[in-house]
Amino acid sequence: LLDVVTEADLAAEKILLEGLRALTPGAAILSEEHGASEGSTGARWIIDPLDGTVNYASGLPWFSATIAYQEEGRTLLGLTHAPRMDLYARFVLGEAPTVNDKKANPSPIASLADAVISVVLTAHFTEAEVKRAAQIVERLGRRCRGVRIVVSGALEMSLVACGRLAGFVGIKADVVSHAAATPLVRAAGGRVTRLDGRDSDDADFEKIATNRLIHDELLACLKGV
Repeated sequence: LLDVVTEADLAAEKILLEGLRALTPGAAILSEEHGASEGSTGARWIIDPLDGTVNYASGLPWFSATIAYQEEGRTLLGLTHAPRMDLYARFVLGEAPTVNDKKANPSPIASLADAVISVVLTAHFTEAEVKRAAQIVERLGRRCRGVRIVVSGALEMSLVACGRLAGFVGIKADVVSHAAATPLVRAAGGRVTRLDGRDSDDADFEKIATNRLIHDELLACLKGV
């Protein structure tokens, strides 16, 4: 396998699991490495203790820890912390979303030609998924200002929420990496859909997140991929 799990993944997960169990003993927990544990209250935590493990292991700064809290399937809290990027994103239902304690405002860019878009392409993709991601990169490379491959979904979606990226395209977005950041983008005024334009939920692998202004143009560019 080309993907890795580091001691940091396991250590961070252990700290989070112990803390959350003490804080909410009846809540279920879904974690990247540990899997799912059952709860008795109908509430659950969704955590990725190190989203962007390959980046971390390679000495690159593009990784984050992300935590979401849900009740009855509704996300009430979402936190993403990227320590090497000095980024802390916070979503609380009913409050203004923030990145680094400032209200999150997506980019005002209204044209794909002026947009910088991040695309996920990673080691655990199948051959067909690699080809699909490469096709996305090829199409965007002809239409937008820049394409970036970062591979830390919660971080990238947080960057969309605060306007540093205009869009993010993930075709295999797992719930643990995106549960906290999806409502953050929406609360900030952006959109998160599948490639067919329907709102993306936790069960969907496709996450197309944008500042809203370029969303329809981006979907049109990627139609049929």
